[in-house]
Amino acid sequence: MSSTWAQPRVSRTTVTAVLIAAALAAWIVTVGRMRGMDAGPGTSLGGLGWYLGVWTTMMAAMMLPSTAPMVVLFDRVSVERARRGQAHVPTSIFVLAYLLVWAAYGLLAYGLYRLVVHTVGGSLAWDRAGPYVAGAAVAAAGLYELTPLKSVCLRHCRSPLRFVVGGWREGPLGALRMGTVHGGYCVGCCWGLMLVLFALGVMSLTWMAVVAALVFVQKVLPGGEATTRMLAVGLVVAGVWIAASPGSVPGLVQPGSDGAQRARDRMMHMEPTAPPPADAHMGSGDGMGP
Repeated sequence: MSSTWAQPRVSRTTVTAVLIAAALAAWIVTVGRMRGMDAGPGTSLGGLGWYLGVWTTMMAAMMLPSTAPMVVLFDRVSVERARRGQAHVPTSIFVLAYLLVWAAYGLLAYGLYRLVVHTVGGSLAWDRAGPYVAGAAVAAAGLYELTPLKSVCLRHCRSPLRFVVGGWREGPLGALRMGTVHGGYCVGCCWGLMLVLFALGVMSLTWMAVVAALVFVQKVLPGGEATTRMLAVGLVVAGVWIAASPGSVPGLVQPGSDGAQRARDRMMHMEPTAPPPADAHMGSGDGMGP
């Protein structure tokens, strides 16, 4: 029995250490790239290449800790099957496919952002409809917490054994398929919380940390499923608060404020790969529209 379990135990330790190291490295890179760039709701997403690099790094930082139980179990099963002479299914491909799904979500969000900028215009300026739009987005994320789809996706993320055992696929293509499926469930579980991040300032390290903590609590900690109703109420209340009195919301940078202007100035003086000065903030510092 000891020889049977020795290899999986080593694998679990190694995989956990690698995931923690990767997440920590992603946080360090993200902090280095985004510190001081929070211009509040409507912060520009910049050019596509710059945004995609930052977004993917953000997702690695935020999501790898909460997906660790799934990845560790996947690796354990793969190692055990390989020990029995069956095809090895690479864990690295599973993780890469998972992150690619989140990258696809980011690309979709980027496309919607550009569409809104070019069609709605200045009507979403912060001194117009901006607070109402941001508040509505946060409240909508809260209501999503109560939907059956959220429940199904959260149960999947919290119960990796059923997915790994029941949906196992052989070989690298199998790992790619399983990582994509798991990533899809994870997006279904967390896309509303990411909407909150976009609504409050996608370049905000503070809100990024808050959202990452909420994701970890829901997906990993005991009783995480029970937090959905409390979170739903909290997000709806927060949405109303943002719409009614955005200036009193702790941690929310007001577009056009000194803090937002400092963020704009920093983006204007960064290297060309950063968001361009003319689009450093939707609304030229005073709103969510161009």
